[in-house]
Order: sequence, then structure tokens, then C-alpha cells
Amino acid sequence: MPTQSPLWQPSPEAMQQSLIAGFMKAAGQPDFAALHAWSVANTADFWRLAWDYCGLQGAQGGTAYIHNDDPIKAQFFPEAQLNVVETFLKNADDRPAISFIGENGQRMKWTRAELKREVEQLAAALKAEGIGKGDRVAGYVPNMPQTVAAMLATASLGAVWSSCAPESGPDAVVDRFDQIEPKLLFTVDGYYYGGKWFETAGSVDEILERVSSIQKVVSWNYSGTESSYDAFKHTDAPTLTCTPMGFRDPLYVMFSSGTTGKPKCIEHAGGGTLLRMLVEHQLHCDIHPEDRVFYYTTCNWMMWNWLVGALASEAEIILYDGNPAFPDIDRLFALAESERLTHMGVSAKFIDGVQKQHHTPSVHDLSALRVVLSTGSPLSPEGFTHVYADWKADVQLASICGGTDILGVFVGGCPILPVYQGEIPCAALGLDVTTLGEDGAPVSGEPGELVCRNAHPSMPTRFLNDPDDARYRAAYFDTYPNIWRQGDFALRTENGGFIVLGRSDATLNPGGIRIGTAEIYRQLTDIDEIVDSVVIGQSFENDTRVVLFVMLASGATLDDALIKRVKTGIRSHTTPRHVPAKIIAVADIPRTHSGKIAELAVRDVVNNLPVRNLTGLANPEALGLFENLPALGA
Repeated sequence: MPTQSPLWQPSPEAMQQSLIAGFMKAAGQPDFAALHAWSVANTADFWRLAWDYCGLQGAQGGTAYIHNDDPIKAQFFPEAQLNVVETFLKNADDRPAISFIGENGQRMKWTRAELKREVEQLAAALKAEGIGKGDRVAGYVPNMPQTVAAMLATASLGAVWSSCAPESGPDAVVDRFDQIEPKLLFTVDGYYYGGKWFETAGSVDEILERVSSIQKVVSWNYSGTESSYDAFKHTDAPTLTCTPMGFRDPLYVMFSSGTTGKPKCIEHAGGGTLLRMLVEHQLHCDIHPEDRVFYYTTCNWMMWNWLVGALASEAEIILYDGNPAFPDIDRLFALAESERLTHMGVSAKFIDGVQKQHHTPSVHDLSALRVVLSTGSPLSPEGFTHVYADWKADVQLASICGGTDILGVFVGGCPILPVYQGEIPCAALGLDVTTLGEDGAPVSGEPGELVCRNAHPSMPTRFLNDPDDARYRAAYFDTYPNIWRQGDFALRTENGGFIVLGRSDATLNPGGIRIGTAEIYRQLTDIDEIVDSVVIGQSFENDTRVVLFVMLASGATLDDALIKRVKTGIRSHTTPRHVPAKIIAVADIPRTHSGKIAELAVRDVVNNLPVRNLTGLANPEALGLFENLPALGA
């Protein structure tokens, strides 16, 4: 098969001016392939140079890396002393730091100096409440400047931040926050979505009743009127002094999707997370100081953390809260024009939606736009073509694949590499990423498991409530000992890039948002008409849609009233993205010999893939019920 022509190639001038060009020169490497090979083979030298070149503040210490055959036990910068807030807030001058645009038209703008002062005032207030190193602070919050300030104030004291978006129902929030036992909760009086106002007071009250560790609530008003948040701040706060931290000390607790139970609490180190983000932002996305970076996200998703991280490269971050397609699909492109975005990040599903509506974003002035980022699910080849034909012909389109697990990417874009249709150009610097076949050997030109064969700084430090790392190992290292398996199928191309084919595990991924099946099952427990169920992701129109199969009680009927009750229950206790696109009745549900629902087997049958482990099923004949169902065709 002949190599296709690239959709885009960087100009010689752009390559020369890129941040990665200077890094290659400092590393003494002639091109990206050589640089990547050097970054993997010379772990200590690479990460030490990345620290200096990308501007991480703090003392490295004498040792950059201590190897261990067990990646979980590898150590990066064990003697370092730093606080990441010093990097986030460096050069706190009058340049813009944050611009906020609400769906309702509300706007806010903070300079770097104003952001630092907000953080100082909140940090002093948190300290007065007894918040200190290792404590946990939670946010039930929208994507607003106050959220960023609250996170940075928390981190400045050595405390740990975790957040959920306010559209998440109380059950989903309690499943997460009850495990981490936060002392203080930041929240808001409500939010806008789809032209409607939703109050949060009832949900907050329920969360407080069920999460007993929360000792104080600090709330602001979305409208910007006087609130407990304003009264909480110490307006006479002194100049910020950050608590010194080790490189591995925690900054964030993120949450897995909860496929087999409550979401796992994934702890991420401040130093390791920010160093990896700096590499991705500056070397892979070419984010310069004063660039204007946007990613459509909520505070449930790791892309919020990733977006906020751009402050550490002295870029301005653009926050949007609300429905990205309200009042129509043009909303974000109008924002791109008005805010002069240099970097615009959206989901693959959003790009597909723009294409299906035959919208042409190029009617807007997108002359400032240099990089378009896409993640959440694989971007279709047609999506690539659409961006270059209808958005802008001279952008770096970076489809990226990573996850909450590492708060970063395994494979992504590069400003000095061409973009080919449907392909992600390269593995991330410092990561030994490849694809493995069923025998565990590397493969190219055929599908394999996407894996990372070396340790890197933004691997989780641990899972909470997992003292012997058993769940941590089971999540990533059970399939290939000491090799991280990400749970994606991918194909390595002759161009040296990757084509991600989809999830290889049971996690649902509609519209690029990872969803755990347990969160859906939980909402069915009080519905007497349903005695058993299985939920899977069906590949459909270049995306994944949620399909729920239910086994009904004797005499029950899956009528419109029952379907509405199921969907309403799921929506009110989780999020709109959890609501199944299809609900279908079946006579039996496949289970393993140990009684677990055979989600992977059902998913494979529905998606016309081979079932990999029939011997593990107690009732394999039940799989025939899911073959060629007419209801799944539309």
C-alpha cells in the first residue's frame, strides 16, 4: 500500500521557530525520531533537560532517575524540592491569564497578577481553616476562574485537589468524594446548560449529608454577585509563600470510570504531572508564552487539568462553561474568532457533529489558530479531511490519546511532523510506546494493544485505599508484567504514527467522555421490572453509543413508560452522557463462572468482533441473543 500524501506539513519557518527545535538542539539530536529514541534511552538526561528547558521552578536535587524493573517503584527526582504553584504563577504581571465566557454571555478576565492575588487571598483563608499538607479539598464546580484559583490555592499549601462538574448527580459525586474524605468543598449556586439555569443547592445539601468529612462549604454565585466565596477570602493576605513539596507528593486525585464498582481514586504527583504537561504543551503542542489556549471540557475530565496546566507555560487559558453547541454548532468558532485562539481543543465527536451539519467554520477569521486538538475518542479519517477542508488548511491537527490514568497523552501531535489522514503522528517524548500482539511481541501494520514499556513521571503515585498496589497493578500491569497496558487497540503505521481503533476494555466512551458501567447499573437496582442487565458501547457513526440490555421480570414489558423511567433515573443521578441511546430487552444475560457480567463478550458480539474467552462464561449460549439485532441498526 503506497504511502499517502500528508494533509499538512509544517513550513521550514514554523519548524525553526518551534520550541521543540530549540530542545532538539539542546539535546544534540537531528530530528524527532532521533530525539524520541534518545529520550527513551537516556531517561535521566531527558527529564533533567525538560525540567530546565520548559521552566519548571524548584530544585532538582542530585538524582534525576532511579530505575527499577517494577515501573511502579521507579523514582524520579527523589531529592527535589518544589511547589508547582510557583511555576503556574511565575512572572505574575499584567498579561492576561484567564478569560472566561459563559454560555449565558457572562465574561470575566484576570491578568496573571490578578490570578496570583486571588490565589493569595484564598490560600490565606484555607490556611486559617486548618488546611495543610496532605489534606484534601474538593470542588463541585463549573469551568470558571474561581475554580482555577481554588485549585492553585489548595496546591500552594501542599493540599490535594479533586473536582466534579455540577451537572453530576449526587450519587456520582458521593461515590468519588466520600472515598477521598475532603475537609472543605468549593461549589457554586448553579450553572447554565442548553439555555437553562440549574440550581445546585439541593444536590449540595445531599452531598453534605452523605460525605461526613466536609467541615466547611465555600460557594460563589455564578452571576458574580456577593457570595460566601468573597467573604471567605482574606483580602489582607500576605505575599504567597508556597509549602515546599517533594516531586512525588500528591497534587490531584482523579477518578477512574468505575467499570467494575465505585470509581478508583487515582493519586497524581504535582512535580511529575506538571513536568509531563510542560513537555506536552511546549514540545508537542508548541504553546508559547501569551498564546491563547482553549479546550472544551468540564471539571469531571482530565482535560480540565491539562488546560489549566498551560498557565505554567505563561499562556492565557480560555474557559467556556455550558453547551458547546448552544444556540448552535457555531458557538465555539465564534469564540475562536473573538478570543483569537491559537490552540483549540474539542472532542472527536464534536468534529463529527460539525461535519454532519455541513458547517464551514472557515467563514470565521481563524487566522490566529495554529493548532487544533482532538481527543476523547479516535478521530475518523473523514474528520481529519473535514478540518483541513472546512476549518483551516494550515493548522497542526493533533489527535491525541492518553487518559486520566496518566493525566497526559501516550501518542499525540508534533509541530515538526506531517499530519496524515486518520493518523496520530508520534509517541510522546520520554515514553516507550508501542503496540503488542496477542503473543506479547511488538507488531506494526496490524492491530495490537497500546502499551508503554518504561516508567515516566506522571504515572499515578498510587490508588487510594490500595495499600499493596494490588488494584493499581491489576488495572495496568496484569496482562504484560511490568508493561503498562492502556486498554486501547491501535495500529502502527508505515509513517511511524498510530491509528487508535478504540477501547479494548469495557469502559464506555460516548462523545469522548469515559463512563463506567457500574454507575448505570446502580440506577437500576430499585426498578422491580428489571432483574438483570448489561451495558456496552456500540461503535456507531464514528463514535460510541451506550446500549443497555435488560432482562425483565415475569410479566413485565419494556414499554415507553418503563424506558422513560430508566432514562430519567440514570440522568437524574449521573449525567446526560450516561443515558443509553438504546434500551433493548433480552431473555438472558451472559455471566462468568464467578457471576460477573460478561460485558466484553457482549460488546464484541454487538460490534461483530470475535469473542476472546468463551470458556470463561457460565452460559455462553446467551451470547446468541445479541447477534444481528435489528434494533441496533439505527
